[in-house]
Amino acid sequence: MANKASSRLEWRINVPDGTSKVLELESGAVGKIWVGLKGCMAIIVWKVWKVLENAWHIGVADPRKVIHCIKVGLALTIVSLFYYMRPLYDDFGGNAMWAVMTVVVVFEYTVGATFYKCINRVIATFLAGALGVGIHLVAEQSGDQLKPIILGISVFLFASAATFSRFIPSVKARFDYGAMIFILTFSLVSVSGYRVVELFELAHLRLSTIAIGTSLCILVTMLFCPVWAGCELHHLIHQNMEKLADSLDGCVTEYFKENGSEEDLNKKMQGYKCVLNSKAAEESMANFARWEPTHGRFNFRHPWKQYLKIGASLRNCAYCIETLNSCISLEIQAPPCLRKHFSNKCMKASSYSINVLKELAITIMKMKKSSNIDVKVAEMNFAVEELVDALKSLPTTHFIATTTTGEESTKAKAEGVEGSEHPSPIMKVLPLVKVVSLMVEIATRIGGVVNAVEELARLAEFKAAEDGKPKQNQPTDKLVSDH
Repeated sequence: MANKASSRLEWRINVPDGTSKVLELESGAVGKIWVGLKGCMAIIVWKVWKVLENAWHIGVADPRKVIHCIKVGLALTIVSLFYYMRPLYDDFGGNAMWAVMTVVVVFEYTVGATFYKCINRVIATFLAGALGVGIHLVAEQSGDQLKPIILGISVFLFASAATFSRFIPSVKARFDYGAMIFILTFSLVSVSGYRVVELFELAHLRLSTIAIGTSLCILVTMLFCPVWAGCELHHLIHQNMEKLADSLDGCVTEYFKENGSEEDLNKKMQGYKCVLNSKAAEESMANFARWEPTHGRFNFRHPWKQYLKIGASLRNCAYCIETLNSCISLEIQAPPCLRKHFSNKCMKASSYSINVLKELAITIMKMKKSSNIDVKVAEMNFAVEELVDALKSLPTTHFIATTTTGEESTKAKAEGVEGSEHPSPIMKVLPLVKVVSLMVEIATRIGGVVNAVEELARLAEFKAAEDGKPKQNQPTDKLVSDH
């Protein structure tokens, strides 16, 4: 009885009628398997829930992605009618599948990317098909024995040449997809044409179905909530300027304040990191924007390459801000008296630099020339000159602090303390000199951003600045001239 009782698990529960019942569950292999299955099911349900939750957040953050998915489904549904409707299927037959495949591979998120793939696919298919048919005719005139040799040599030569063209930077940037489609189509036409009798009809049907698929993709992506690569690039450059200004403000404020908040610093530091990591996105958007037709404020020949130059100038500034951020966590810091002495001048130079960046961001956003950018640049340059003058007078200012620190260092050596624990005065000054030098360099590189934006305004023919705005800045202009 004892063994029998020990092999069971029981629970006693109270029933509303006042009685009690005993629930018994046998422990063993079946119970363990059941518990394991319940655990696995719970884990699967939890993971599926997390995936759905992440998908929901992505859709809420950018509803255009959900709309893009609907557009792809709509395009595939329409092109599938070539299979579902008997009259259309009788005209195209099994070649209608090429229209479906075309929609799947060429429909992209932005209009420019879709145009890029559609145009490349149509041109590459037409060239490869025409070339394949021509070589097939030449091979047929050579006899049955030389026909496979000529076809094989042609496939080898043209496939090798097209593959090598993909290594050329200018070709890879704009026609990489077309080169791949050329290799695929030419190989299919050359190989299948060896056994197919009606090669012309086959080539005609495939080209027609591909043209139908690409035309449908272009219509759907342009008519239903279009996403333009040019607009995306324009907004990205504007956002990078705003993030760079916030990062510069956060770094300088964090360095010169006594009690810093690590959480606030990390939030502000994300800005320059986004600027540093945006090179690939900028190049991709600029490449796709070239294929887009005129839309909104952007003409067909809009200077998209100039946006890449602005992005490169912004990254040059971001590299300096990254170095400036590393100065905050250095073990050896300048004496508080020196940091307080340079605090106002560095904050002033930082403030004027931020004003220039934000003014440029407004210029980009509105596509309108600024009427007071010259005044803001002059203020920034004057603040930098004051900072440089303060740095030149550093030995006189630091004389008392150096003497005091030198006495402490001598006393520490007399007591046998290691020198690494008590840095020399020059080692304490160097971090502050580094920060000041970085501020000067950042201002210089912001000047490069100003030049790049002004060149964009000239090439894109931004609207002229209003005449009434500069009058509001006359006192500031006079102040700069007096200085």
